[in-house]
Amino acid sequence: MPVWPLVLRRAETPDLARIIDLIDEAAVWLRRKNTDQWAKPWPTRAGRDSVILASLHAGKTWICWDGGTAAATLTADPDPDPYWSQDPPARAAIYVHRLVVSRRYAGLGLGAALLNWAGRTGRLAHDANVVRISAWTTNLGLHDYYYRQGFSPRGLHPDDGYPSRARFEKLTSIIPFCWPPMFSAPSRLVEP
Repeated sequence: MPVWPLVLRRAETPDLARIIDLIDEAAVWLRRKNTDQWAKPWPTRAGRDSVILASLHAGKTWICWDGGTAAATLTADPDPDPYWSQDPPARAAIYVHRLVVSRRYAGLGLGAALLNWAGRTGRLAHDANVVRISAWTTNLGLHDYYYRQGFSPRGLHPDDGYPSRARFEKLTSIIPFCWPPMFSAPSRLVEP
């Protein structure tokens, strides 16, 4: 049983292996869910790992801890995402990548709480009007999850070779506060 509240902290370079373990655990589970999401790392294992490492170095990746156990991870990025490129951007946004909850913590609402934290924190610290996330195009169960979390579809990315083409966004102004909190967390996504 988890020890509440969990602790959300910025991930560091030595956490790379734990993040990859969470992704690999999710990939095994996803195979049983009628989706090819993460069946093989995209674009390659080295490419995926270098993107994760770059997010770690930039201070944009977070891990939610239950003592010494990594319960979940996400990357929350206030910088424009090239897969959402608009000229000019219609709204200030926070972009969430690689939200992964350990199967041991599934069904507790931790993923939803992390999405809401990213959106609220993005609004408070970066004036983000929306939280955006791209989903694996063929993972319709994940699309339904985002609908249930209050996200609206925002079309498909035009690159049909990109596996996470389905785009969703949610207004940060409608994100509820959770009490009691599931985790303690800082109030900024990146250092000023």
